[in-house]
Amino acid sequence: MENVVQAVSGVLTDYVMVFTLLAMAIYFTVATRGVQFRMMGEMCRLLIKSGSRNNVRTKGHSHNGAVSSFQAFAISIASRVGTGNLAGVATAIALGGPGAVFWMWLIALLGASSAFVESTLAQLFKIKGKNSFMGGPAYYIQKGLHKRWWAVTFAVLITLTFGFAFNTVQSNTIASAFQESYAFPREWMGIILTVLTLAIIFGGIKSISRFSEIVVPVMAVAYILLALVIIVMNIDRIPHVFALIIENAFGIGQAAGGAFGAAMTMGVKRGLFSNEAGEGSTPNAAATASVSHPVKQGLIQALGVYTDTLLICSATAFIILCSGMFIEGHDGIVLTQKAIDSELGGSHNYGSIFVSIAILFFAFTSIIANYYYGETNIRFIRDNDFIIRVYRLLVGAMVYLGAVCSLDLVWGFADITMALMTLCNLGAIALLGKYAVSLLGDYMSQRKAGKDPVYRSSTIPDIASETECWE
Repeated sequence: MENVVQAVSGVLTDYVMVFTLLAMAIYFTVATRGVQFRMMGEMCRLLIKSGSRNNVRTKGHSHNGAVSSFQAFAISIASRVGTGNLAGVATAIALGGPGAVFWMWLIALLGASSAFVESTLAQLFKIKGKNSFMGGPAYYIQKGLHKRWWAVTFAVLITLTFGFAFNTVQSNTIASAFQESYAFPREWMGIILTVLTLAIIFGGIKSISRFSEIVVPVMAVAYILLALVIIVMNIDRIPHVFALIIENAFGIGQAAGGAFGAAMTMGVKRGLFSNEAGEGSTPNAAATASVSHPVKQGLIQALGVYTDTLLICSATAFIILCSGMFIEGHDGIVLTQKAIDSELGGSHNYGSIFVSIAILFFAFTSIIANYYYGETNIRFIRDNDFIIRVYRLLVGAMVYLGAVCSLDLVWGFADITMALMTLCNLGAIALLGKYAVSLLGDYMSQRKAGKDPVYRSSTIPDIASETECWE
């Protein structure tokens, strides 16, 4: 099974998905005139404002029990910040060489434009659910393109990818980390994670958002501070690390077998797994927010790509490359643990202990957010409480299986479903992206007039009947 999975994964992810993803990211960067660069200040302003819970909710798009803009951002970050940041980066470097880091940076910088477009579209075409807004690619495919079969295909793929495949990766990483640090049995860790997961997901989206907005920022800051300490300890090595990354990215001065092709494909694949730009996942969280203009949440979600890759993934990369442990044959979360151990004094295993705790919180919050993406899309196909309860139990089962399965099988299955889902979403936003570009123009004109932008459905009359949450 591992051989078959790896063969299929290689064709889909190494060629089709990588080049399609890069092409679309470049296209949207040009179409939006580099929105991810020129509006960085606006992104930060909006995030700070939403974090203070003073975001505007005007008549027509407020909702009882609505998720705040910052909470929606926290849910998406909870999904992004996890295994990809600690284990995925390590795997990319181990298999693709130091140059993989460069391609992770590039896909984040360019892919933030795709993240902006998909999240803006999710806001535009969102609907009112029982307790919060709901939306995402399945919703904007059906309402914007009027193709139910395409929308259902995406809904099935994202449920398989996040609810099942990615959650096996997260639980596998947690189990590996605790086995390495404490010799804790993987079976027992699987049982503990399953019980905790089921306890939280039966609480609903508000429970998920409250949990995410508290835990994720604290652990992310703690991990970045640790990385800064290690970087300062190795400040003299930083120029060499940068040179190693750039040279290896283009096949110059090879290290650890990281040829150009391997560096690019591993960097893009693991970068996408981590930051999810263009993948079609974060729009499900973006749609839940109550904001006065779709572009507001689009900008905030684009900032999440930078937070994930340029900060947290880079922190892991510098720790590993400063330590030199990437040439010793380790992989996944164990490589990250070994690297921190070597920098903090390997005999005491401080790094392994810290990373095992960090990955527990990072990966567990990812499990919870991943579950929500699946639930949203199952409700899109058929809003049935019995089906949702069955899905919740299946998620718990997959969390347990992930903890006890092999790493290669888990990653291979996740790569296949991720590639199919990404291609499905990229095709949709390629056709609907014109609406996001139009919304960006409307937002900018209102900002230049000194207004707090408010969107009304009459702004784009062609789709007014499909944008039910806007006046």
